[in-house]
Amino acid sequence: MPGPVELAFVRPAVLGIVNVTPDSFSDGGVNLDPAAAVATARRLLAEGAAIVDIGGESTRPGAAPVSVDEELRRVVPVLEQLGGAPVSIDTTKAEVARRAIELGAMLVNDVTALRADAGLVEVVAETGAYLCLMHMQGEPRTMQVAPQYDDVVSEVVAFLEERVAFAVGHGVPEDRIFLDPGIGFGKTPDQNLALIRRLDALVALGRPVLVGLSRKSTIGKALGDPTARVASDAASVGAAVAAFDRGASIFRVHDVRLHVEALAAARAVEKGMVEWPA
Repeated sequence: MPGPVELAFVRPAVLGIVNVTPDSFSDGGVNLDPAAAVATARRLLAEGAAIVDIGGESTRPGAAPVSVDEELRRVVPVLEQLGGAPVSIDTTKAEVARRAIELGAMLVNDVTALRADAGLVEVVAETGAYLCLMHMQGEPRTMQVAPQYDDVVSEVVAFLEERVAFAVGHGVPEDRIFLDPGIGFGKTPDQNLALIRRLDALVALGRPVLVGLSRKSTIGKALGDPTARVASDAASVGAAVAAFDRGASIFRVHDVRLHVEALAAARAVEKGMVEWPA
C-alpha cells in the first residue's frame, strides 16, 4: 500500500466516476453492464485519471438504498476485471468495502463518513486503505428537503474535524484520510457555492480536500437556469478550477480528459513550469 494521501494522489489528482447503477443522476444505466463499466474505467485511466471510483449504489437526491447482496452483485464483476488498476470503492457498507479491498481497491469513499455501518471503520483500519470522509446532512432520500444551517461552512468543517478524530481514534492513520464537503448532499445551491468559495476553511484542517462538482445541478443553476438538473462538462471544469485555486487536491469527475487538461493548466499557472521542453 502506498504512503500518505498526498504522495498517492499528487495535487491536482482526478478521480474518474464509474457508476454501476441504473439510477445515478448523470450516467445511470450507462455502466450497469460489467463489460461497459470495465471499458469506461480503462478509458478514464487512459485519459489521465489517478484512480477510478466504482459505485454500486446511487446517492442522488431521492435515491433508495440497495442491499449488500445487490451492491456486491453489481461491483464485484467489475472489480475482478480491473485487478491491478487503481480503484476506489464508493460504498457505505463494511462487507462491500472488505470484498472490494480484497479485489484490489485502495480507497474507501464513504458518503456517510463512517456513520452508516459500524464495521466500516474497522475494515479501513485493518486493511490500511485510504479513506474519504464526506459531509451529508440527512440521507439521500431526504437530504434535499429544505436543508438548514446557521453557517454551512463552519458546520461542515466541525463535522469533518469530528469524523477525522473518530476515524483516527479507531485506528485509521490520519495521513490516509482526505475530506469531501459533500457538494449537493443536503445543501442549497447557495450553500454549495459558499463551501467552494470558502474552501480554505476546510483545507485548514490539514487533510487533502476532494470536491465532487462534476455535472452537479448547482453549477447549472449558477449559470442562470433555476430548473437545471445536470450541468455541462464545461461548467463543471470551470467550477473545478475555482476549487483548485482555493486549495482542493482531488477532483471526482465524469469527463476526465477535460478536467485533467484544465487542472494541469491551472497548476502551471500556480507553480510555473517544472522544466521546459527540449
